[in-house]
Amino acid sequence: MLKHIAESAQLASFELMQASTIEKNNALKAIKNHILSNKEIILSANSLDMNAGKTNGLTESLLDRLLLTSQRLDLICEDLETVIKLDDPVGSEFDGKQLENGLFLKKRTVPLGVIGVIYEARPNVTIDIASLTLKTGNACILRGGKETLNSNITLVKIIKQALKSVGFNENCVQLIEDPDRNLVLELLKMDKYIDMIIPRGGQKLQNICIENSTIPVITGGIGICHLFVDNNANIDKALDVIENAKVQRPSVCNALDTLLIHKKIAKDFIPKLVARLTQNDVFIKGCHQSIDVDNRIAPIDIDGYDTEWLSLTLGIKVVEDVNEAILHIRAHSTSHSDGILTQNISNADLFVMAVNSAAVYVNASTRFSDGSQFGLGAEVAVSTQKLHARGPMGLEALTTYKWIGQGDNLIRN
Repeated sequence: MLKHIAESAQLASFELMQASTIEKNNALKAIKNHILSNKEIILSANSLDMNAGKTNGLTESLLDRLLLTSQRLDLICEDLETVIKLDDPVGSEFDGKQLENGLFLKKRTVPLGVIGVIYEARPNVTIDIASLTLKTGNACILRGGKETLNSNITLVKIIKQALKSVGFNENCVQLIEDPDRNLVLELLKMDKYIDMIIPRGGQKLQNICIENSTIPVITGGIGICHLFVDNNANIDKALDVIENAKVQRPSVCNALDTLLIHKKIAKDFIPKLVARLTQNDVFIKGCHQSIDVDNRIAPIDIDGYDTEWLSLTLGIKVVEDVNEAILHIRAHSTSHSDGILTQNISNADLFVMAVNSAAVYVNASTRFSDGSQFGLGAEVAVSTQKLHARGPMGLEALTTYKWIGQGDNLIRN
């Protein structure tokens, strides 16, 4: 079964790479229209997953990731419209030059081919991946988690209907419907057909893919995200940024996990922080210096600073200065998204230079680490690697290039 899916995806990718930008955009428009006209069917399937998730004891953060609403479907369609409007990177040529040997050499952007994506309780990811892979001429094989199976089956069925309606091969987007985990291990060995694997999930899933795949793997999506409040930060504005980073949607990978506070402002700042965040039901854990300032803070355990909370829990730590903040981030960050709140340009420049994360912010929330917010339309994943893509992966991250040499019956001397 899996071999048939992979073979079909590869054949579909050969057809898709020849599609024009207009044809690909028409396919995306069809998907958007089919989603909007089938909202009730999608939400009904999602309610089955939500009810099963509640019965099986999924956490509130996982249930929030799993949930689809009419408003969320509208936002997904807005992202589809953004992808449609973006420039198509495929076919662009660059670095053209005439060589001394007579050969005219250039590079042309081309699709990767077939992309396998393994992900968990995020049915919106199904649409994100389908839209970005189609726009870049790639086929995709999707393997969502069992907790979102009904939603994904319905969404992919609707995507296939949309593709057929505009004359596209429906195998451009395929879903592995069997939740058997052994199929993941089988998928990871199909380097004859699949060109890239992207796991979107926890560290266990990432490790399984790294250790077992014969296909190149892009890892990321695990976000232990930090903000450092410098001693000369604008306190009121800093509180607004912190609240947004922690509270707006705590169950996602770019939500704030650890707040570092300069010791010179700790006594005045921490009570204000606790007052603001406890209004939003945030549970704060901290070091002994922070507890000495405000006894409403619970002690943090040894692993607390290495935890991606994915909930309304925040770890805080008082640090000596920007240098200690940088050292802490180097030790505990997953290289996803980290930021500094400061009015000191020198400290901001030092922080940006020294923090080696995919996204580094100055006076901004970590919640911006998102393909849609970055103007990419959507994202396949957030890569924390340095090769071949980094940060939110949009259209360009799903392409490579080929060398094209042109001559006039040229031979090498």
